[in-house]
Amino acid sequence: MGSHTASYQAEDLIQLFNQCFLQTYRTRLAASEGEPLYLPAADPQGTHQILFAYGYFRSALHEISHWCIAGSARRLQEDYGYWYAPDGRTKAQQAAFARVEVNPQALELILTTATGHPFCVSLDNLASPPTASEYQSFQLAVYQKAVAYLQTPTSLPARGATFFHALCAHYQRQPTQVYQQIVQALASIRHLSPP
Repeated sequence: MGSHTASYQAEDLIQLFNQCFLQTYRTRLAASEGEPLYLPAADPQGTHQILFAYGYFRSALHEISHWCIAGSARRLQEDYGYWYAPDGRTKAQQAAFARVEVNPQALELILTTATGHPFCVSLDNLASPPTASEYQSFQLAVYQKAVAYLQTPTSLPARGATFFHALCAHYQRQPTQVYQQIVQALASIRHLSPP
């Protein structure tokens, strides 16, 4: 791996994303000074924006993953029209959140692993942290979905596949290397999970 990979600069992700998608999808990645937000263009010829939280590298990868999965109708709505409840969710709200987060976090795992940066699933509910069992169950679902995506590359969202290959090239990692790393991590998770 090249020396540029050790710093994990969000600016690298911005440049790569904009090279891949600015012209074809009129979508720009940018750091925000606050929480993440997807803003569709105000007019038909305008530019959509993916704003990731506080310039954080991992936030950029997470928001890119949501964008890669969102369909064309969703990409015309602010924050893709998704429901979101802040910290302090009920058990039912948290279960619903976990269900819809499996696919984007599986893609985020793939993209993050392609950079060589550490990955950690997020249930995003600091006010009511998950139990160890809830965390392990969600983690297992995310890793299983990531393996399924990579086992059948045509199942990867097309924009996700494009960005995955751009990251692999930039961070000098082979797609097979990423797949093997995730498979090994999944085996470890399965071993640690309660029966």
